Amino acid sequence: MDKEHWKAGNMIYPVPAVMVSCKRKNEKPNIITVAWCGTCCTNPPMAYVSIRPERYSYEIIKDTKEFVINLTTKDLAFATDFCGVKSGKDINKFEETGLTVQESQHIKAPGILESPVNIECKVREILPLGSHHMFLADVVGVTINKKYLDENNRFDLAKSNIIAYSHGQYFTMGELLGKFGYSVQKKK
Repeated sequence: MDKEHWKAGNMIYPVPAVMVSCKRKNEKPNIITVAWCGTCCTNPPMAYVSIRPERYSYEIIKDTKEFVINLTTKDLAFATDFCGVKSGKDINKFEETGLTVQESQHIKAPGILESPVNIECKVREILPLGSHHMFLADVVGVTINKKYLDENNRFDLAKSNIIAYSHGQYFTMGELLGKFGYSVQKKK
């Protein structure tokens, strides 16, 4: 096997491409696209987003201590990219993308109605790490689009055409290879 050594860097790909929404009192809501995002604890439910301090949304989230992680789909790919390259300092991203503000249940930051899953978060801690600061947050509420419930009322996110980000590109998720534990499941 022919391999090559590179300098240290982030090579954990693909990662989720999410839109994070936030809002200060008496200001327009904003959306930032984030790829440094994930789950960090099941009980209590916790998630994180890592954002560069120079980004417009950074100060909003730092001040309000809340945000919504909105999962993205193939249909939302253009808006996802747009919200990552344009600044909310200059434009209203909800208006420019045609996305709909969705009131959250537990926090003041809005979600995005078109997203299949909205994860409401309250910041527990801000960790300055270098180029990015990590917002470690408690998940305080989740809203799902009911059209992704199957006949057994089980949530089937795969039907939404969820997208991921890898090395500057967006991808839809591929074919199902197995489910958790399939490698040790008894054969019939």
